[in-house]
This record gives sequence, structure tokens and C-alpha cells, in this order.
Amino acid sequence: ASPRQYWDVPFGQAMGVSGNELGEELVDRLRASVERRLIAEVPLGAFLSGGIDSSAVVALMAQIDSKPVNTTSISFGDPAYNESKYAEEVARQYATNHHVRQVDPADFSLVGQLPGLYDEPFADSSALPTYRVCELARQSVTVALSGDGGDENFIGYRRYRWHAYEEILRRRIPGSVRRSVFGLLGRLYPKIDWAPKIFRAKSTLQAVARDSLEGYLHSVGIFPTDLRHGLYSDGFRQELDGYSAIEVFREHAANAPIKDGLPLVQYLDFKTYLPADILTKVDRASMAHSLEVRVPILDHTFVEWVAGIPPQLKLAGREGKHCFKKALEPLLPHDILYRDKMGFGVPISSWFRGPLKDVVREHLLEGGLLDTGMFDSKSLHRLVEEHQSGRREHSAILWALLMFEGSINHIRETGEHLAGEEYRI
Repeated sequence: ASPRQYWDVPFGQAMGVSGNELGEELVDRLRASVERRLIAEVPLGAFLSGGIDSSAVVALMAQIDSKPVNTTSISFGDPAYNESKYAEEVARQYATNHHVRQVDPADFSLVGQLPGLYDEPFADSSALPTYRVCELARQSVTVALSGDGGDENFIGYRRYRWHAYEEILRRRIPGSVRRSVFGLLGRLYPKIDWAPKIFRAKSTLQAVARDSLEGYLHSVGIFPTDLRHGLYSDGFRQELDGYSAIEVFREHAANAPIKDGLPLVQYLDFKTYLPADILTKVDRASMAHSLEVRVPILDHTFVEWVAGIPPQLKLAGREGKHCFKKALEPLLPHDILYRDKMGFGVPISSWFRGPLKDVVREHLLEGGLLDTGMFDSKSLHRLVEEHQSGRREHSAILWALLMFEGSINHIRETGEHLAGEEYRI
């Protein structure tokens, strides 16, 4: 029999609650989801980053069980990546057994190991701190609860807000005008990665020139379409025969229960970004340490209910997760709920211009990447030179290429190893 889908995220189903009633039911439903994941015969705890989602999970765990919650977090020396003080605030409020480790900002020792751990070209550099927090958690627990899924459920990513603004322009300006005018402006506007965000309009102009799905792919993707195609060799472009990554979005959108607006891009993230990036990242990193991770915010009954909350209650003005934050006000401090979102990132940009400069050049310009026949040598050289000279910011793209090259080497090494093995039944 052919595979048959038995469940999907039911965006578009309206619910009948709002205001205080909505907040109370939201917390009750999330509490029930957390409680279901506390059944364990082994030591259990939670990741605590200091963000809204993990803090909410820890707060509810502390309410459910009288024993102190075991919490784990990673501290970074660089303030741009460091949420440890917020994690400690929540840990103090709920008297958790808090374990924290300071990660050396020059801790790039795992870079060469990740392709083997993930067994595929995995292009999210936050796999590095995720590996470290799983490593630390496993020292005290066997099962850990995480806060993953909050941004996808409650419109928490900034890109959702920008997509909503872009959709207003798409509705008001005919497609032919957008493609010609905004497309031209996007090509002419300089790419100034070093400038304040208000002046970095190139990406927005390029996104508005596209249709809704193309614009969202441009926002969420690592490789801008033109740059990606420019990296390919002539032979590989011919093999692709016009295929583009947008086809994945188009296929999911065709089967989506809702056809436009923010729920559609949330749906796309549930189908692509969440399972292929966020959940894969945590699964591989945790399994490398024999740690089981459970995700209460992605409980399917909770997801079904949250999908019925109108988008305007999730994104109110410039504030994402609005109804989620309001519901959590009795449980968490104001500065946890209403501060700017921070990423779980690492300083790969400076690594690629400093201690890993030669590694990048060796693996991308001299290694197995060119042997695949997929990439154009001059384009690769230009990409590396632009980043390492400081003229452009290409760190995410270089990381993706580095992981791809590492995966090629891993496959070759594994194949050579298996070829030399004798198998007996």
C-alpha cells in the first residue's frame, strides 16, 4: 500500500475563545502537554535558554512536580549570543537545580566532526551549541524537555513580521509593477551587511519583487536564488533542468489547508524548517549523547488547538507571540517575556575571517567540493574572498558549503571503511 497522510496541521479552523479565557486555556493545555512528558523512569530535566518557550516549559514543570527541576543552559562570553542571565533568573524563580557551562567563543573543535554526527549536509551552525548543551544535560539527566516549536506555533520569528509587511505591498501593487520596479531597485541597492538594519533594504526589495512563496523562501533561505545558481557549474545547471528549491514550497502550499497569509508560511515551516532543521538538529545532537528530548509545545493536540488562534492575536503590531506572552505573564518576569529575541548562534563570521580562515580556503577551494563537478571555481573563490576581506557577509553560505564538503568526505571515508570490512552471518 502507498503511504497515506493521517494528520496535518489544521490551520484555518477558527476557535471561540479570546482574552483572559484564551490565556487561561492556553496555559492549561500546555500544562497538560508538559505533564504527559514527565512520565519517566530515569532522571528527567529541561533545557533552559532564558527564552520564552523553554522558560514556560520549566515554569510548568515546577508547578506540576514538587521536586526541583533539573535545568541546563549554555553561557557564551559574547554578549550578542549570551542569554545566561535570563536563564539564571528563571532558575532562581523556580528554585531549579541549574547546570550552566561557559562555552569558549573559540570552541570550533566540533566543526570537523559535525558531518559525521549528522550523517548529511546539515547547514545550521547552531548545531554546535546544541551539541554542547546536550552533552552537559546528559551528565545529570537521561530525558530533557525542550521549548522547540513556540516560534512556529505563535508567529515568533521576525521573518513572519517582515512577510506580513511585504504581503501588504503585494496586495496593493500589481505583480508586473513589483517585478519591474522593486526588482530593479533590489538589483541597484547596495548590499551593506555592516550597516544598521534600517539601511539594509536590498533583501526586502528583492523579496517584494517576488510572489508570496518566492518572497518567503528568499527570507528564510541561506542562499539567495541568484547567488545559488551562480555558484553552480554549467553542467550541473543543465542537469537541474530548471528545477529550483521553490518547488518544495509550491508542493506543500498546494496541499495546505489555508492558501495565503501568515498561517500559510507557518504551515510551510511546519513542513520544512521545523522537521528538517530544528528537530533534526536536536535529535542528532541529543542521540550523540544518548539523551532523549521531548517537545511539549509540539504535542499534536496542542498544535491543533493553537492553529485555530487567529493570526492577529499571535502577531499584534510588531510583537510576535502576543497571546502566548500575555498568557504567561502570571508565570514569568516581564523582562523574560518582552525582551528582544536572541538567536542560539555562534560567531562563525569572525571564525571564517580569523582562526578558520585557512580551513575555509582549503576545504572550499582545494577540497572535494570542486571534484563533484557541481560548483563553479571562480564563483567559489569570489565568495570566499568577499567574506574574508570584509566586503560582504557570507558566513552562513560558507558554513553550508563547508558542511556539504565535510559530508562528501564522510561518505568517502565511510565507503572506504565498509569496502574493507568482512561481513559474516
